[in-house]
Amino acid sequence: MRVADLKTMAEQESAALAVFRARLLVCYSAPCLAAGADAVREALEKEVAGRGLAADVQLVSTGCLGPCSRGPMVTVSQPGQADAVYEKVTPETAVAILDHHASQGPPADGFRMSPENPFLTRQMRVALANCGLIDPERIEDYIARGGYGGLAHALHELDPSEVCFEIKHSGLRGRGGGGYPTGLKWNLVRKAPGAKKYVVANGDEGDPGAYMDRTLMESDPHRVLEGMAIAGYAVGAEQGFIYVRGEYPVAAQRLDKAIKAAERLGLLGSRVLESNFNFRIDIRIGAGAFVCGEETALMASIMGLRGQPVPRPPYPAQKGLWGCPTLINNVETFGNVPDIVSKGSDWYAASGTPKCRGTKVFALCGQVENTGLVEVPMGMTLREIVYDLGGGIPGGRAFKAVQTGGPSGGCIPASHLDTPVDYEGLQQLGSIMGSGGFIVMDDRSCMVDVARFFMEFCLDESCGKCVPCRAGTVQMHRILTRITQGKAGPDDLEKLEALCEMVRDSSLCGLGQAAPNPVLSTLRWFRDEYEAHIHEKRCPAGVCRLTPSEGGER
Repeated sequence: MRVADLKTMAEQESAALAVFRARLLVCYSAPCLAAGADAVREALEKEVAGRGLAADVQLVSTGCLGPCSRGPMVTVSQPGQADAVYEKVTPETAVAILDHHASQGPPADGFRMSPENPFLTRQMRVALANCGLIDPERIEDYIARGGYGGLAHALHELDPSEVCFEIKHSGLRGRGGGGYPTGLKWNLVRKAPGAKKYVVANGDEGDPGAYMDRTLMESDPHRVLEGMAIAGYAVGAEQGFIYVRGEYPVAAQRLDKAIKAAERLGLLGSRVLESNFNFRIDIRIGAGAFVCGEETALMASIMGLRGQPVPRPPYPAQKGLWGCPTLINNVETFGNVPDIVSKGSDWYAASGTPKCRGTKVFALCGQVENTGLVEVPMGMTLREIVYDLGGGIPGGRAFKAVQTGGPSGGCIPASHLDTPVDYEGLQQLGSIMGSGGFIVMDDRSCMVDVARFFMEFCLDESCGKCVPCRAGTVQMHRILTRITQGKAGPDDLEKLEALCEMVRDSSLCGLGQAAPNPVLSTLRWFRDEYEAHIHEKRCPAGVCRLTPSEGGER
């Protein structure tokens, strides 16, 4: 396929879609399917066929639209009109929606999300721009929305150093949690000596409550492939790997279909878009080890070895897969790349903060009215995310804390709700950006129990290679358990803090180094709860059942 053919296909597909009087986009993500999206789709299919509307109404099964607690979701797209988004759709209301948009029936306003809803208006969707609006299994849908235009621009109008400059100038930082400048990493791999290089997309998303990467891979797989191909051209790699978490079979299936479709059209494989660039992508499935999200463990797993981290340096940019320079970026990071290249780095850098440009996707969950995926500009405050997009705490209860960054993150109290969300701001509060987990807690949460929960996750997921993480997480969990049972003594807090510092400073990889974060952050902001458990044998939130033994236990 030539660049001209790509443009022609985009124009033809757009024209074909414009023929329909209405396009009914039914969200087929896991939350909406669990809420009954299958029945909604079946009801619409039956009505469209029974009324002879197939030439006028198109039904599309899409990926996740975002407001997961509002499903099943149906979006109606009509030429010349703003999209109408309907929530909590039933088979009966689906028919009413069809009546209104295809047959001039009465409005189904009781189920339509207000166009002014902050969940819709306050977002800035870049990586998620197509999610919920295209059929993820049709490459034509992606191309109709400008897909692979960034790759064409890079291959035929920029040299590799110029692509790296655009990424660097955009200010994009790694969205997997580390926040390392993406353009700088690309340049390191581009300049690294070696006849063979690799590109890896890290889709081993294992944080509790996080599903940003899964959604992108399931809902817009071609965006990830295009971002990887642009990266391959920029750094001089001809082979890419997508490492997909084993618990994400739908993502793996859709990526596989997307790769084959792109190869058929000459958008991957040999001589991409009639250029001299060759790039192939293979999928590797993880075996459920959380530690394989760490880049050295991930590479070991790709090569068929046991997924355990190794000391750095050398870094993957110097010596990665099979000893060759390797570029590793998170799935969301690659999802930003096509628009940066096609629209320009200045466009992307215009949003966000001076140190953190662009947007970030968060999985908003926990005790909040609107749960789901949100993509917001860097610098939006925690309060805006919780109360404007999230709709606040159900039942009017008091906000207590938000935990960001997954099991390696920290808990931030209400007194810091006006903190702008960026890498440095969260680090100053003892938390991290992480991959984008965002768990809201109300006044019924016990922060000691929260720390114990995340520590249990970390000790279960420790690979056991280094003693500080292997033994330290177990000991920290034991102390936290004693505290929640009312069996801890006054000296246990000192022991706990000393263990946290030791594990943080001496563990081999990021899992162990960040495992103490939930404990340290809750000790920092909610120390009174720890002291109430220890000294008063009382859980302020009423969560823990304290049964102290005489003199405590050790």
